[in-house]
Amino acid sequence: MRQRSINIESIKHPQPIPLGCRVGPLLATSGIMGRDGETKIMPEDVAGQVRNCFHNLGLVLAEAGMDFGDVAKITFYVKDDGARDAINEVWLEHYPDEAHRPARHTQTVALRGAVLIQLDVLAYAKD
Repeated sequence: MRQRSINIESIKHPQPIPLGCRVGPLLATSGIMGRDGETKIMPEDVAGQVRNCFHNLGLVLAEAGMDFGDVAKITFYVKDDGARDAINEVWLEHYPDEAHRPARHTQTVALRGAVLIQLDVLAYAKD
């Protein structure tokens, strides 16, 4: 099979869903949440969840042999539209150069439980 599922034990989905799937140079992720992989705690604030989302995304990208520079698009799913400021803070840390940022979309949705933000990405690696 050409597909390679990406899983990381500390942050894997409780259902039989991989964190991502790489086919050739293309990576598509499932929803990546802001739960801390070490403590298993979901921060109560959106800023903490955003920071953990980006950290967890970095783990998934690394496992797929990629990094943040390979990301073509990020979609953020937020419980409250007010999360944009917290997203922008961490976004600018990872993508300070406006000439080298992935496409981005933010959508307000009804997330479950304590989840305030979730993201998914499309990434392309030049092998």
